[in-house]
Amino acid sequence: MPIIEPEKKENFVQYFKHNYALYLFLVPAVVLTIIFNYIPMYGAVIAFKDFSPMKGILGSDWVGFKHFKDFLTSPNFLNIFMNTIKLSSFDLLIGFPVPIILALMLNQVRRAKIKKNIQLILYAPNFISVVIITGMIFILFSPTGPVNTLLSFFTDKPIPFMTSPDTFRTIYISSGIWQSAGWASIIYVAALANVDPQLHDAATIDGASLIQRIIHIDLPTLKPVIAVLLILAIGGIMSIGFEKAYLLQTSMNLPTSEIIPTYVYKRGLQAGDYAYSTAVGLFNTVINVVLLIVANKVVKKLSDGESLY
Repeated sequence: MPIIEPEKKENFVQYFKHNYALYLFLVPAVVLTIIFNYIPMYGAVIAFKDFSPMKGILGSDWVGFKHFKDFLTSPNFLNIFMNTIKLSSFDLLIGFPVPIILALMLNQVRRAKIKKNIQLILYAPNFISVVIITGMIFILFSPTGPVNTLLSFFTDKPIPFMTSPDTFRTIYISSGIWQSAGWASIIYVAALANVDPQLHDAATIDGASLIQRIIHIDLPTLKPVIAVLLILAIGGIMSIGFEKAYLLQTSMNLPTSEIIPTYVYKRGLQAGDYAYSTAVGLFNTVINVVLLIVANKVVKKLSDGESLY
């Protein structure tokens, strides 16, 4: 009998020679990432200096953690920090499950034409500019807008939705869900497309209800995707959108609408305090990195090894 020798494992040089075309396709993405993501990191040095545009980064005096201390001991720190945590946490808790529910509902629509029309309606708000969204919100919830016109049948005077600190988070989160939930459900719909229809047929024959089939067939399929997206969402919990929060701000709702991104914009670009705003932004980024690492470890333990790394 001839002796069959085991295949020798390719080293990296041999593997590169056989697959060099793949690496060539990767080069533009790597170059762009280095240019636009890694090289700008040098600017973070500003956070540790008394930066002056006339002196430049290298010529500015080193002050260490002075700007971080000033931010952490400022009277506004606790309010701004808690506003950011509350707004992003509520947005995550309320908004994260919505795309999953939408995907599960869309998966039950069997007529392709109807399903496409529903998806078109759900995806459309994602392509509307944030500026237009905020303009629509101001028109809808103004004292003479449609919402207050309807409520006038039940109340004697209009409700100041856009100037009340109590309604800011509700408007921000609900409008965000309306705008992005449909588009965010795409990845879940794609994952559910891989479910073998025979599994549902077999479960139906065995007497499983719709809810039981969703729990025991669809959700286990979505579990890896949910785990990864949840980790990324928790890791970016401090990076809540700046544009809409800033555009929805009024002088009356600042107690709840002032968050770290809007505070950085005002101190950095409007007031010209570049070093201080860079320190606040770096503080925000460090918290995001810590949350990402913690979330990855927690989800990895709770989901039987599903994680980013």
